[in-house]
Amino acid sequence: MLFVSAPAKINWLLRVKGRRDDGYHEIESLMQCISLSDTLTFEPSDTITIETDADIPLEDNLVYKAANILQKETGTKKGASISLEKKIPVEAGLGGGSSDAAATLMGLCRLWGVEVKKEKLIEMGARLGSDVPFFIGSEAAVVTGRGECVRTVNMDKVYHLVLVKPPFGVSAGWAYGNLGSFNMETRGVDALIKALNAGEIVEASRLAVNDLEAPVIRTHPVIGKIRAALVDSGASVALMSGSGTTVFGVFENSESAEDAAQGLGEKCGPDYLVAKAETIPSGESGTTS
Repeated sequence: MLFVSAPAKINWLLRVKGRRDDGYHEIESLMQCISLSDTLTFEPSDTITIETDADIPLEDNLVYKAANILQKETGTKKGASISLEKKIPVEAGLGGGSSDAAATLMGLCRLWGVEVKKEKLIEMGARLGSDVPFFIGSEAAVVTGRGECVRTVNMDKVYHLVLVKPPFGVSAGWAYGNLGSFNMETRGVDALIKALNAGEIVEASRLAVNDLEAPVIRTHPVIGKIRAALVDSGASVALMSGSGTTVFGVFENSESAEDAAQGLGEKCGPDYLVAKAETIPSGESGTTS
């Protein structure tokens, strides 16, 4: 039996630079894994089966799709019984499904005893979803193209986060489709990485941006209210992650994050997800046993 942790991610920066001929969008993003995670369990089997408490149709389940792609590409006749325990909410901008798919590709390589180069896994991952390549061996990376170009970067400082997700989600397709204009801003992402590694959170807050935040807030003003509530609770940075609807706030230490999470949980009520998390330093994700 093999256990694999599939971490969520946040976007410290997400610029949408234009629409591509293939229908996708050209992006520039700084992503980092965080401690909130799903857990996958793999056991040998004659067929591929998925057990999960998540309400995801089998034909839409990225874990099932990833297992089938890997089986086909490697030519193996082996199967697997896969159990997926979901902690990362869906349609939240945290990359849960993409992380599960990447964990499946890497976990089944180990379970089946097949060797696949990282570049090939990334290529398979890109067929499953734009965020999947990031999760194949990266804790933090600059992601460009439609998501398939991944430049791993070193980010060692731990940041304490509070995640707030309202009781609804939006699809990435909807968020991108409602973006009115494109961001040709030339401020370097490397300056943001430098600020985060140096703990210069004021500078980081100036450089952090998410182009998808404005169209989501226009339709769902509560996202803006969550941002304001996080700042009022002491967050030095508050930003929507990915295509939403989760907003993360950065706090000075674990204690202040815990206090904020407790207060926001009481204020928002049980329909909201309010969770404390931390960024994962480079070299410390993808735990298996």
